[in-house]
Amino acid sequence: MGEAPAFFADDLQARFSNGFHLKLKDFETATVVGNKTYVIGGIDDPTSTGVRIFDKSIGEWVIPTVLGTKPKAFKSHSTMLLNKDRILIIKSNSKSNDSAWFLEVDTQFVRDQKKKFGTEVVAWSKGVIGDAERPIVISGPSGVGKGTLINMLMKEFPSMFGFSVSHTTRAPREKEENGVHYHFTDRSVMEEEIKAGKFLEFAAVHGNLYGTSIEAVEIVADAGKRCILDIDVQGARSVRASSLEAIFIFICPPSFEELEKRLRARGTETEEQIQKRLRNAKAELEQGNSPGLFDHILVNNDLEACYERLKKILGLNGSMDVTPKTPTEVFALPMELSLSIIDEKILINSGNADQKIVLDLSSMKGGAPGRTRGLYMSTTGLHSDDVTNGNF
Repeated sequence: MGEAPAFFADDLQARFSNGFHLKLKDFETATVVGNKTYVIGGIDDPTSTGVRIFDKSIGEWVIPTVLGTKPKAFKSHSTMLLNKDRILIIKSNSKSNDSAWFLEVDTQFVRDQKKKFGTEVVAWSKGVIGDAERPIVISGPSGVGKGTLINMLMKEFPSMFGFSVSHTTRAPREKEENGVHYHFTDRSVMEEEIKAGKFLEFAAVHGNLYGTSIEAVEIVADAGKRCILDIDVQGARSVRASSLEAIFIFICPPSFEELEKRLRARGTETEEQIQKRLRNAKAELEQGNSPGLFDHILVNNDLEACYERLKKILGLNGSMDVTPKTPTEVFALPMELSLSIIDEKILINSGNADQKIVLDLSSMKGGAPGRTRGLYMSTTGLHSDDVTNGNF
């Protein structure tokens, strides 16, 4: 990780003594990355993007396209450049579990989005203390038993797994609730979010769009659960091409003849519907064997045996403790702070010499347009009444 100068308004005139001056507003910071200076601030203004760039090579200000979910209102903060591709922002006078944010300026995601938009692009990503289990992508043709296997997991480990809520542009049906059955949205909004890289996978079905957003998967992880995505092979291919680090599992029948037997045994579909499912199944079985797409292929010859193999892949056994994880202790960061770096650890300095806060980035993973996880923050020297479980 590297370090680049970050200045508050009072510091800039002295720093740029060669005639290059930036006039900053209160609580803004400036971080230099090559010929560009990224000015962060004004997040308390809901109409502001909170980011502007001074490009020294052209001598002009540039207002970038800002992707991701920006932080809620904050003023005072400190910044540090990491790896020359993202800026760490630590919010002053904030809770430790909402203090670290990242503004990506030259990551692969940002570079890809610059090509799409044809403009300067930056992307926000919230830093999350602690890690999350990798999501699980389960695919397989209709009638193979993947739904039954997922239900068995949910029944045995009810507090461990969760489903993401998909988005759709179709109208809600009777008794369907927004945010429960689907996230119902306008087509123009969903198309814009797809363009911005906010969806892992999507498809057009009968004139409507359906898709899984990165945020929907992140929400499951935020709740301390492991997300299961039950999607088709084409959707799995899209997720594989995304930044999501998941486990990909394909469920297949012992034979095509057995699959047809199971579909007919349902007795719920017409012959035309069965033939359509069989055609789709044949294509999915062929795609399921594509090199590098799925990490594991399970043959569902015997349901119980297949379930045991699935649990083994996921590192589960019947005797394991599946109680929810203890929440990370939450504490307050000081009003005034500065940052320094040692290896992959950020020292958050305050005016109180007895208060030491360390942000460990050695296990950092993820990033925009989702969360940046794997952060660890510890503190020493705080008084007991300053450290609580979030109430201070």
